[in-house]
Amino acid sequence: MEPVLLGLALGLSFVHLYAGSISPTDIVSARRWLSFTGGVSAAYVFVHLLPELHAGQETLADFGPVESFLDHHAYLLALAGFVVFYGLENLAQRSQRSESDEGRDIFWLHIASFTVYNGLIGYLLVHRLSEGFWNVVLFALAMALHFFVTDAGFRRHHRRAYHRLGRWILSVAVVAGWGVAQVLSLAEPTLAVLVAFLSGGIVLNVTKEEIPAERQSAYPAFVGGVFGYTVLLLTV
Repeated sequence: MEPVLLGLALGLSFVHLYAGSISPTDIVSARRWLSFTGGVSAAYVFVHLLPELHAGQETLADFGPVESFLDHHAYLLALAGFVVFYGLENLAQRSQRSESDEGRDIFWLHIASFTVYNGLIGYLLVHRLSEGFWNVVLFALAMALHFFVTDAGFRRHHRRAYHRLGRWILSVAVVAGWGVAQVLSLAEPTLAVLVAFLSGGIVLNVTKEEIPAERQSAYPAFVGGVFGYTVLLLTV
């Protein structure tokens, strides 16, 4: 099974390496493709990740006493992830097409945060094996399509720097996360905290590509992604 998991990790890393070279316009327009991938990611969030967030809340509650003002702390962590990645998006927009020192600093901050983000996704490939082989495959499929969305955002904000170096760092991060999982098993409460934070990041990274009108998203393609992947999650 480990060779399969390594293959999935490598497959995810290749998305960042080659997403810029894959032109879906021969079959569908780029906006329809990104809308479809965003729909798949959204379906994964609402059908699978949010219920898992609830399970994570129960794990954290069992780990220790729950204070009244933190009785939903897994959800607060997800909110924190949303806020942090929203802040990074705002910084990226400010640095777009900027060659200043500030622009380069923001690029590295953006890359550093997504290195952790991708590393956790690589780690979760191994962790999810306990939930069944098909759960891992569906997770890898959702994250591969999700990477097309995040890759498009990086290319929009940091085109030259991302293509030259950033995509390689993010690609290595996925495989590094898989490697960490081979030698280190995180405690369930720690993993619940990381998954909660990641959930907020995924929600933000999906919505920021689909909601703003200037992105010219294709709603039917988005719905197709949501419907198709939801059916997969509920039937496999």
